[in-house]
Amino acid sequence: MPSLTVPARKAPLWLLVLVTVVGTLAMHMFIPALPDAGRHFGASSAQMQQTITVYIMGLALGQLIYGPMSDALGRRPMLLTGLSLYTVASLAAFLATSAPMLIGARLLQALGGCAGLALGRAIARDTATPETAVGSLALLNLMMMIGPGVAPSIGSGLDAALGWRAIFATLSLMGLVTAVCVWRLLPETGRPTGRLNWRTVRDDYRTLLGSPQFLGFAIGGGGATTSVYAFIAAAPFIFIEQLHTSKAQVGIFLGLLMAGMAVGNALARQLIKRWPLERLMLGGNLLSLACAAALLAITLAHRLDVVSGVALMVLFTLGAGMTSPAALAKALGVHSDLTGSAAGVYGFTQMAVGGLCTLGASLGNNPALSAFTVLTLACIVGQLGFRSALRVKAA
Repeated sequence: MPSLTVPARKAPLWLLVLVTVVGTLAMHMFIPALPDAGRHFGASSAQMQQTITVYIMGLALGQLIYGPMSDALGRRPMLLTGLSLYTVASLAAFLATSAPMLIGARLLQALGGCAGLALGRAIARDTATPETAVGSLALLNLMMMIGPGVAPSIGSGLDAALGWRAIFATLSLMGLVTAVCVWRLLPETGRPTGRLNWRTVRDDYRTLLGSPQFLGFAIGGGGATTSVYAFIAAAPFIFIEQLHTSKAQVGIFLGLLMAGMAVGNALARQLIKRWPLERLMLGGNLLSLACAAALLAITLAHRLDVVSGVALMVLFTLGAGMTSPAALAKALGVHSDLTGSAAGVYGFTQMAVGGLCTLGASLGNNPALSAFTVLTLACIVGQLGFRSALRVKAA
C-alpha cells in the first residue's frame, strides 16, 4: 500500500462545499410545506414550527459532539457517520406517520447534517495556514449562509410539484450521494489520537471556553454573520405586509442578499492577498454595522422603502461575506491542536447567535424595527468581540 503523502491529504474543495450544503439546505427547505404537512397530520402551526426549531437546535448541539470526536477518531469516519444518520433520518421524515415522528426525525436529521458544517471547515483548516485557508473557508461560509436563503425556493418548488414528502426524499438522496462521494474521494486530513476520553473532551472545551481570544472571535463571528438569519425570517413580513410587495419579489430580494454575500466572499479571497486578516475582519463588520444602523434610523423615521431596504441589506451581507472567513480562520488558529473542537464550538456559537437573533426579530409588532435593531446590536457585539480578541493577542 502506498504511503500517505502530503498532496493526498488535500480534500477536494467541491466535496467540502457539498457536505456543507447538505446540512444547511435542510434547515429552511421545509418552511414552505409547513401548512400542507400540518393539514396532513392535523397538527397546529406551532407544532409544525417545532420541525424548524429542533433542526436549528440539532445543528448547534451536534457540532459540539463531532468536533472532539473527529480529533480523536478522525474527520473521515465521523463525517461518514453523520451523513449516514442524515440520510436515514431524512428517509424517516419522508415516511413519517405523525407530527411527533416528523419532529423526531428532523432532530436526528440535524444531528447528522451538522457533521458537514463542523468537519468541512476543520478539514479545510487541517492542510493550510490561516492565510491560505481563507479562500476555502470563504466558500464554505458562503454555502452556510446561502443555504437558508435559497432553501425555501427549492422547497416550494418541490412541494408544488410533488408534495411535501418529496422534500425529504430529495434530502435523503443528497445525503446518500454525498456519503458515497466522501467514502470514495475524501482522505483522512486530521491526525486522530485514537483515544476518545470524555474527560479530555471536557478539558478541551474548558480550554476553548476559557480562552478570551477564542471566545472573542467566536462570539464576534456569530454576531457578524449568522445574525442575518433574523432578517431572512422577518423578510416576508417586512416586504409583503409593511412594504406591500409580492411573494415572488421577496424571493428575488433574498436572492440579491445571497449575491451580496457571494461578492463579499469573493472580495475576501482577493483582499487577503493585500490586507491582513484583522483589517478584513474589522472592516467588513464595520460596513455591516453602518448599514444596519442606517436601516434602523430610516425605519425609526418612517422612511423605509423597498429600494433603500434592499440596497442597504445587500451591502450588509457583502460586509458579512468579507468578515466571515477571516473570523473563522482567526478562531481556528487560536488553538491549532484543537481544530476539530474549535470548529464545533465556533459552529455552535454561530447557530446559537443566529437562533437568538431570529427570536429577537420575532418580538414586537413592527418586524422591520425588530429585525434592524437586532442586526445593529449583533454587529456591535461582533465588533466588540473582535477587538477584545485582538487586544488579548496583542497583550
